[in-house]
Amino acid sequence: MRKFSSYGPVDKELNYYAPREDLIQFAYQQLLGENPDKGGHYITVWGPRQTGKTWLMQQILADLRADNRFAVVKINLQHLKEEQDSISIINTIAEEIAYTLHISIPKITVLKEFQQIFRADVLAKPLILMLDEFDALNEKAIGNIVNVLRNIYIHRQDQSNKITEQKDYLLHGVALIGVRAVLGVENVAGSPFNVQRGLHIPNLTADEVTGMFRWYEQDSGQQFEPDVIERVYYEFRGQPGLTCWFGELLTETYNEHHLTITMLDFDIAYAMATNALPNNNILNIISKAKQEPYKDFVLEMFRTEEKRKFGYDDPIVNFLYMNGVIDQEVVNKKELYLKFPCPFVQKRLFNTFARDLFRDVGRLYDPFEDLSDTITDTSLNIKALLKRYQTYLQQNRSWLLRDAPRRKTDLRIYEAVYHFNLYVYLQQFLNSYHGQVYPEFPTGNGQIDLIIRYEGQMYGLEVKSFSNQRDYKEALLQATAYGQQLGLAEITLAFFVERVDEANRSKYEVIYHDAATGITVIPVFVEIEI
Repeated sequence: MRKFSSYGPVDKELNYYAPREDLIQFAYQQLLGENPDKGGHYITVWGPRQTGKTWLMQQILADLRADNRFAVVKINLQHLKEEQDSISIINTIAEEIAYTLHISIPKITVLKEFQQIFRADVLAKPLILMLDEFDALNEKAIGNIVNVLRNIYIHRQDQSNKITEQKDYLLHGVALIGVRAVLGVENVAGSPFNVQRGLHIPNLTADEVTGMFRWYEQDSGQQFEPDVIERVYYEFRGQPGLTCWFGELLTETYNEHHLTITMLDFDIAYAMATNALPNNNILNIISKAKQEPYKDFVLEMFRTEEKRKFGYDDPIVNFLYMNGVIDQEVVNKKELYLKFPCPFVQKRLFNTFARDLFRDVGRLYDPFEDLSDTITDTSLNIKALLKRYQTYLQQNRSWLLRDAPRRKTDLRIYEAVYHFNLYVYLQQFLNSYHGQVYPEFPTGNGQIDLIIRYEGQMYGLEVKSFSNQRDYKEALLQATAYGQQLGLAEITLAFFVERVDEANRSKYEVIYHDAATGITVIPVFVEIEI
């Protein structure tokens, strides 16, 4: 029986997979060419890590090799990422071509000799070349190889009166495969090919994810509760590596082999995926997010006040996007904003930063303090709990935030730091009462909601920063919508603010009741300055 796998390219005979036939056909046609006699295209195949680039090109490789008109060579370059000598790298590529095609190619000593191995007197028939992990090479090697390919491409274009096998150079088509558009922003010489021929590999669609899990149902006889598959897509947004990893957890590691895999099974697997299980994909994402200068940018992504524009030509955005830390949010097909790629990644990053920054939060309250205004054996008062947190923050601010990361522009502490601290505070406070708190991110941007479970009850806490009256009113409506989504009659809206006088506190800390939904929103201001 097939299995879900996230350990390298999947095996079509052993693993569940999404066929992705349209993508395969598009790339196949580009390399072959609309009219193969005139030549194929030189393309880039790119996308964030773990989106299935290598697997997709393997399928195309098999199809191309079935066409006897062409020689096809696919070379993986990952092992050359530490090699600095361009000529050594080029010789490795030449040797792989020679070995695969059973031809003799002399050792290359200077760059211009690389171009000669693609001449008609060396190759027996037109060649389609795939260079996987091409962007693992150093920038100089990338530039040198690209320049040679550019020269060959232009020379072949100059001989448009000849069919492909009659041209001086027989490099019919090229695919450069990598996590970034290697011929774009990081190559100052510009792109040698028509970048519109580039192929971006997206995440799986909802239908593709559903198709894999339905396939498992047919094979195994087990069924999924409808909400399970929907939740898998919601949490991982079709990222192939994470989706298939979680498919493995659901169907193997935490499979009780009941007739139905339920939401309880999902919750158990998800809790372990979030808190206990290592996964190279998510660990790489976290590692990239914690690197400088990217860490500061990621912390800014947790701001609740405003969205940030997406710009692929920004090298920091480019790096984080291609490494799966951030993604695009398309608004009206014209505006692009930044967001986190999926709720699971956002939660893992949030938990990581919260833990790293606040491993020790000190004493939350005096051991003999009466907490009955805040928590009893059966209920929890969120507003009172936030007031306690404000007191705690102000009393401990000097040491608690001493080493907190600050924006380089104005040296203010990042807004996200307070969100991390509140989250850890609530975790510690509720721990001895066997309560639970976990973050939710409904938009993929900075907006955070904390879900609290205590004594069989669920409490909703939306957290924002107070900026102005208009945003305050919008926040009330957002909190109402979120309370409705959670099925709650009441939700608390916490505003972080540097300082607030009693007059404004009285004016804005007024309970809001939405007549249309019947939901009550309780605004609470948390003052973060002494």
